[in-house]
Amino acid sequence: MDGAEDLGLEAALAAARGEFGDFDSALAELTQPGDGEPGLPVLAVVGRPNVGKSTLVNRIIGRREAVVEDVPGVTRDRVTYEAEWNSKRFMVIDTGGWDLKVRGLQAQIAAQAERAVSDADAVVFVVDARVGATDTDEAVVKVLRRSGKPVLLVANKVDDRATEIEATKLWS
Repeated sequence: MDGAEDLGLEAALAAARGEFGDFDSALAELTQPGDGEPGLPVLAVVGRPNVGKSTLVNRIIGRREAVVEDVPGVTRDRVTYEAEWNSKRFMVIDTGGWDLKVRGLQAQIAAQAERAVSDADAVVFVVDARVGATDTDEAVVKVLRRSGKPVLLVANKVDDRATEIEATKLWS
């Protein structure tokens, strides 16, 4: 990248921090002693099937432990991993795909995602930037807002400049 692109990225990061806060600061607040139960803070990673939740979890924990496939539905239950970010330890919950209008096994998977949100101190909501926000994403957002938990929106699968530009629409 040249200097102009670096400045564009820095400006975008600064704008995101201004709008949504600084993730490092939010994590530091979660690790402050407080009235909550003792133990490590918990971060739930949720989103529709096949948006890259497990891949993101592997990046957060710094190792390839969560199972990743190119087909939806690989993760079916909540799986918890210990992680560290800037010398702060915390737990990450990887979840299966969350769709609110399902039955049977898929409904049980969705219930596990809701339970992860309930157990979490903060939530990472992953969307596929190539697809944009879907009706399912919007329904999940309503559930997340009602939870009262801090939520970080992650636009995943941004692999080129065109998709990066499209992903900025998710912030508005």
